[in-house]
Amino acid sequence: MFVGEHHRTIDSKGRIFIPAKFREDLIKGVVISKGFAGRCLFLFSKEGWKRMEEKMKSKKIAEKNMLRFSRWFSSSASEESLDQQGRTRIPQKLLKYAGLKKDIVILGLPDRAEIWDKEAWLKYYEEADTYYKRDENALEQLDL
Repeated sequence: MFVGEHHRTIDSKGRIFIPAKFREDLIKGVVISKGFAGRCLFLFSKEGWKRMEEKMKSKKIAEKNMLRFSRWFSSSASEESLDQQGRTRIPQKLLKYAGLKKDIVILGLPDRAEIWDKEAWLKYYEEADTYYKRDENALEQLDL
């Protein structure tokens, strides 16, 4: 189950400790890709990645934007695994894309986890917090 906000550091080999709560879902493998709607990375379980692939396959493959997105998103993906200590490696190209240096935050979302640079996450969170405090209709519009 992916839930919560977990602060971690990246070691000199580009590895991070995965929160213990997340490990059961990731024991069969991890897929890390570029994120969107913020400079972050997506961390999927193998099953979660398969669901994402199915969503992409269900779209019109010849549609220009879907083709562009599929190429951009899938080409960034990297299959990884957890080591004995519960760590996984983040490829250098993905570290660079998300601007990850040392201090990071791993967030749990319903279908995946996200990995953010700590400063970028704090800025994003503060903006979202202000938005939801300021606009009382914002949550109603989500129709949850």
